[in-house]
Amino acid sequence: MAAALDDVRRLLAEAGQELWKKPNLVATGVGYKVSKGKQSGELALICSVVTKKAKKRLSASDLIPADIQGIPTDVNPTGVIYALQPPTGRFRPAPGGVSIGHINITAGTLGCLVQKNGKKYILSNNHVIANSNDADIGDPILQPGPYDGGRYPNDHIARLSEFIEIIFDEGGSTCSIGNAAAGILNFFAEVAGSKTRLHTKRLAVSTENLVDAAIAEPLNEADVTNEILNIGTISGIAEGSLGMSVKKSGRTTGFTTGTIQQIDATVRVSYGSNKVATFVDQLITGNMSAGGDSGSAVLTDDNRIVGLLYAGSSSNTILNRIQNVFDLLQVTYV
Repeated sequence: MAAALDDVRRLLAEAGQELWKKPNLVATGVGYKVSKGKQSGELALICSVVTKKAKKRLSASDLIPADIQGIPTDVNPTGVIYALQPPTGRFRPAPGGVSIGHINITAGTLGCLVQKNGKKYILSNNHVIANSNDADIGDPILQPGPYDGGRYPNDHIARLSEFIEIIFDEGGSTCSIGNAAAGILNFFAEVAGSKTRLHTKRLAVSTENLVDAAIAEPLNEADVTNEILNIGTISGIAEGSLGMSVKKSGRTTGFTTGTIQQIDATVRVSYGSNKVATFVDQLITGNMSAGGDSGSAVLTDDNRIVGLLYAGSSSNTILNRIQNVFDLLQVTYV
């Protein structure tokens, strides 16, 4: 016989104190049990946890019982539950979806944590934490970003580690090694009295980009978390496909949802100051972002990461395929 709602509510009041002795618990309530991803019509005691751990990793005393007095329980992984602080504020530990930025920019979004060679890094856009190629490795990254009140050294959360250079149209940017070599040769030319000078120029091998991406190493891993604000943890990687429902959490518009409307897209993106870059193999959704959301991780309904948000207009949002981001930076999700 199905349990009556009042009986389940009464049982929760009685059993709640014992349930709260379990580790990892962040909420208890009455709801409907979920089975194979679908909500059933069976009332249950819902126990929300930061992360759902395998039974073999828990002691018998730490396990939430399958039922209490014949009423089933259901374990729901929700991640850390945060007060609804604006994503422009200061967070420690800082989750994905909040304000971040290179010391010399305004502000963008912390995408998520990634790992490489056993270390954890913050993932965002080149133009957010590497100042559109103009940064130096080791530069300070602030959380929140400078526009949102982030100041050095109090809000210094990470150091720039790597970035994929953006190739701008009309000649692009110059090569640092070539600049150094030209500088040395120009010095000796000047000493010798020659008026001839060398200038570096990118060889036109390609004028196309796959990603606008960069990573930064936290000063202290305890200052960051692999949660994404209002979303939770990443459960896997997905290939972006037409009609796929997606979501993101960003510095400006917070939690929003959308649908992938185009794949295999080639897009010309304006970076201001007459700087334009062409990107290939991109994903395009409807409007689900605004300025400052750049760097947001974009996920499927079941929390698989599909893209890195970096550009948009009043009607569309543009994403790098996450496979290209991970391959070029040689990272994976945490």
